[in-house]
Amino acid sequence: MSSGQNSGGLMSSAGLVRYFDSEGRNAIRINPKSVMAFGALFGVLVVMLNALTV
Repeated sequence: MSSGQNSGGLMSSAGLVRYFDSEGRNAIRINPKSVMAFGALFGVLVVMLNALTV
């Protein structure tokens, strides 16, 4: 690769990092504990439904 060519790796992702790093006022905010509780309840539901179908 010659020194005049740009690989585009870091420069192309810099805008995405800046975009996702900013927090808007109207962004949806979810408590991490709520996400964990929902995931656990969903897992229990899947296990229960799997047990009922077997």
